[in-house]
Amino acid sequence: MYTHVSIYGHVVAAQANPHNYDAWFDYLRLVESDAEPDAVRDVYERAIANIPPIQEKRHWRRYIYLWINYALYEELELKDPEQTRQVYQACLELIPHKKFTFAKMWLLYSQFEIRQKNLPAARRGLGSAIGKCPKNKLFKGYIELELQLREFDRCRKLYEKYLQFSPENCSTWIKFAELETILGDVERARAIFELAIGQPRLDMPEVLWKSYIDFEIEQEEFDHTRDLYKRLLQRTQHVKVWDQLCQVELSVGRGGQRLQRSRLVYEEANRTMRSCQEKEERLMLLEAWRQLEAEFGSDSAQERVAKLLPEKVKKRRKLTAEDGSDAGWEEYYDYIFPEDAANQPNLKLLAMAKMWKRRQQEDREDGEEQRSDKPAEEEEEEEPSVGASSPADREEGTSGEGAAAARGEGEEAEEAEASGVAAAASEEGEAAASGEGAAAARGEVAASGEEEAAAVARGEGEAAATGEGEGGVAAVAAAAAAVTPADDRDDSSSDDEEDAHEKTSKPEQEED
Repeated sequence: MYTHVSIYGHVVAAQANPHNYDAWFDYLRLVESDAEPDAVRDVYERAIANIPPIQEKRHWRRYIYLWINYALYEELELKDPEQTRQVYQACLELIPHKKFTFAKMWLLYSQFEIRQKNLPAARRGLGSAIGKCPKNKLFKGYIELELQLREFDRCRKLYEKYLQFSPENCSTWIKFAELETILGDVERARAIFELAIGQPRLDMPEVLWKSYIDFEIEQEEFDHTRDLYKRLLQRTQHVKVWDQLCQVELSVGRGGQRLQRSRLVYEEANRTMRSCQEKEERLMLLEAWRQLEAEFGSDSAQERVAKLLPEKVKKRRKLTAEDGSDAGWEEYYDYIFPEDAANQPNLKLLAMAKMWKRRQQEDREDGEEQRSDKPAEEEEEEEPSVGASSPADREEGTSGEGAAAARGEGEEAEEAEASGVAAAASEEGEAAASGEGAAAARGEVAASGEEEAAAVARGEGEAAATGEGEGGVAAVAAAAAAVTPADDRDDSSSDDEEDAHEKTSKPEQEED
């Protein structure tokens, strides 16, 4: 009862989505376990009738296994080879070989025919496959079949067809040459290798060259081996090629000769790699050379190689982003070889010249920045500010202030003289009341005082007009000289008045 329910469920799932091939697989597995052969065939026929709607290989991958299971069921369970053959042929006719194919299906069919001892049908099927849709897997399967049958002539023809289809496949060239080597045709194998390395495009050229060199070493053709290494070094200067050549020279010949040949190879490699930018590979070469000398060479030879080793220097370089902007700096290690430094004796001088040029450029840039800043400063100076004046204006103002001070001091002296004259006049008026002699004396003193004041005023006026004298200091001195006589005149006038008063008082006393 449980089995029938499960079968019913898978039937419903398969009917709901006929292109759900996993549901068909589960359904067929249940049917095969508990059903008649005719019922199982009917389910298989219904399953393979659901052809994928799109001719794309990814949609056919699960579907093609329905045909494979159907063919195996007919062959292994029902023991019906004729029905099995019909299943295979129907499947191969259904596949759109112009768009894609399934090499597995062709190989299964050919193996079925081999099991049925129908070799012509198997070859015919594989031949049709190669003609309709050649693939690497089909060629390999067909060649493997012929090798098992020991049909070497057919294998050669198949290899030729295979290489016409895919000439860049290095593994095919190598297997073809190995076949000829096994058959004892060394010259044919060498010719195949020559054709192989002459191809313009190869998927694994290093593997092909190594196989060719190993072939010549096995044949003990060391001259051919050296020639192959030389031809390979014309195409590449890889350090491993040089190292392998040295190992070959070290293993060929006798003690002293092989060591000398290995040294010559290392010397040539070192000279050749001087122009190479890969300094790490050159260092690897020298390390291998030093190891060779340490094992077989003398102390002098070891010292000679040690002198060729480079110096490891830490440097910095500028990084640039993809958009051209500055991405900072990075540190890296560089190797300076003694031979390169010896060939460049002016290296330090050039470095100093570059440094000087860099400094000159920096000074030039600083000068341009200063010149660009100077016009802005001049514009600021040309703009008149409140209360600001130029040095010339300041000097003119100083001289003008000195002249004004001199004029002001002269006016003060004149006012002082005028006040002194007025005081003398008032005193003379008072003295006139007491006597005529005193009046005469005061008149003489006043006259002399006026003359002196006039003289001082004229001197001060001339000094102020001509501007002679040293600035405000001369004006102040002149003002002081003008004020001093006035004071002296006051003192002298008072003394004269006292003498006159005494003189006038004496006659009065005498008269009394």
